[in-house]
Amino acid sequence: MLSTPKDLSQLKQVLIIAIIIIALGVTVAVVLVRDYVLGLPIPRYVFDSLVYASLFGLMAIGLTLTYLTTKVPNFAYGSFVTIGIYASFTLYKLDSLNPYLSTPIAFLLGGTSSVVMYLGVLRVLARRGSSLVALMISTLAVDIAFVGIFGIYTDYLYYHYHLIDSKSFYQLGGDFVLFGTPGLAFAAPISLGLITGAIFVLLTQTKFGIAMRAAVENPSLARVLGIDVEKTYLFAWFLAGGFAALSGSFYTLWLPGTVNSGSNLIVEIFSASVLGGLASIYGAALGGLIIGASEILVTDAGVQLFGSWVLIYQKGIPLVIMVITLLFMPQGLVSVDWSHLPRNIALTTTKAVRRITRGR
Repeated sequence: MLSTPKDLSQLKQVLIIAIIIIALGVTVAVVLVRDYVLGLPIPRYVFDSLVYASLFGLMAIGLTLTYLTTKVPNFAYGSFVTIGIYASFTLYKLDSLNPYLSTPIAFLLGGTSSVVMYLGVLRVLARRGSSLVALMISTLAVDIAFVGIFGIYTDYLYYHYHLIDSKSFYQLGGDFVLFGTPGLAFAAPISLGLITGAIFVLLTQTKFGIAMRAAVENPSLARVLGIDVEKTYLFAWFLAGGFAALSGSFYTLWLPGTVNSGSNLIVEIFSASVLGGLASIYGAALGGLIIGASEILVTDAGVQLFGSWVLIYQKGIPLVIMVITLLFMPQGLVSVDWSHLPRNIALTTTKAVRRITRGR
């Protein structure tokens, strides 16, 4: 019996999830074998690429969820990451709460803020008939407003609690060590794998998840069938903000934080989502892995070949990948027919060789 398009689509989703989990598992296994079996020192950039890739995967999943519901690029999404950063910072400084333990609180704050933004800004403007450009600009305005709010909040922490590093702080303590390796190198990829798998189960094996997919794909038909579209959208935005804040909470264990940290990551987050297909949750996770790892590994290779001046161009790597994706794969990695990819590459190579030969 021939497979239906639905079966093929679900098979592709399972394949992408399997690739994500296998890639993370193999990377962690290689790190452990290199350290404990071969006794070789593990370069810092290996851990950086693993953590970066996992965090960007989480962020890209959330950004894709907001785009699926409103079809509007959300430039304020980085601010939800900053919410997670400062939730962990505040609880760590004032209550000595480990950032791992503060992740549920950060998730709730990020999810609630995301829902408030959707209800108070995007839904209001959409019901008034605002254009896509106006909605997109409104998300940029919200991001600017968030940066102002973070500034006011950090001033409060400075003057009321005398936290002199409130506006710019070093990475927080509290990370554990497992097999001589920083705990976040395990916690971040495991979280990405579990969340990706949980989303797949939610969207394919539960009634609410199936209703959510229907609301995203065809809202008008979903309303006719009795599905509460607004309820599913609110849930999607809550998850999106929660994932961003969760990654922000993890971020504090690895890198310094400022009021602009989340906003400064928006290029990488968009690049990961675009590379994954912009409309594919699982592709976004895969795109996040590629963008995060590429930014670290390519920069490190450049430093070794050309010198430390290459570091100033690190943020340009995701942008270049996004431009290449839009030029040659507008629908992202999920649009690639992997079964025919080797044959297409061989044909393209053959044509190029023939053209060069004829030119000579």
